[in-house]
Amino acid sequence: MKLEICTTSYQSAINAQESSAHRIELCSELSVGGITPSFGLIKQVIEALSIPVNVLIRPRSGNFTYSKAEFDIMKHDIQLCKDLGCSGIVSGILNADNTIDVKRTKELIQFSKPLSFTFHRAFDWTPNPIQALEQLIDLGVQRILTSGQESTAKEGLELLQQLKKKANNRISILPGGGINSENAILFKNAGFSEIHASASTIKQICKTPNVLMNSEKFFDETIEVYSDVKKIKSILKSIHDEV
Repeated sequence: MKLEICTTSYQSAINAQESSAHRIELCSELSVGGITPSFGLIKQVIEALSIPVNVLIRPRSGNFTYSKAEFDIMKHDIQLCKDLGCSGIVSGILNADNTIDVKRTKELIQFSKPLSFTFHRAFDWTPNPIQALEQLIDLGVQRILTSGQESTAKEGLELLQQLKKKANNRISILPGGGINSENAILFKNAGFSEIHASASTIKQICKTPNVLMNSEKFFDETIEVYSDVKKIKSILKSIHDEV
């Protein structure tokens, strides 16, 4: 069984390789489910690692339904990954009703070639996972990262097994979400060929500062945060009108 480690820093990537992990998924900001890592981080990790590096292409947190501008950003990021020598792309797009956006996901897959393509955990939002599975098989996706539409892969094991059986070796089902040393054997015994884990440890690096940079109001997957034109103009008016 292969182990993919989700890494969000250079040191985590190094640790994954030194621990004999088989592959990494590189991203940033695990607290929001991961977003595209910086160019500098991708470059440095690829230069340092000999194991495969798959990169998450997700332009922002929140939902997985993107504007044309965001879609263009995703394609630019994929091209950078190809230029830097990444092994694979981890991405995907949903429609507003959370079904697979077949047209634009197909574009991403084609644009990613010859790199492998993993459809990420946006799959866990799809209303009909069996239908979504067949669509992704038809699109030529290599694997689906999923927790079985539950908070953890252990809780979603029943659906994961159904997906694996339905896939019938046409696509790899990559269980991920809360997998650790205590439950990993469940997935091996269930016949899965690979698993995904962050294997994270939290380390206190400083005292709680007086001014927190985290903002609880932004930690909500049901919202989209953007800079508002009216608010910007209102601020500008207030400073321009000042005597």
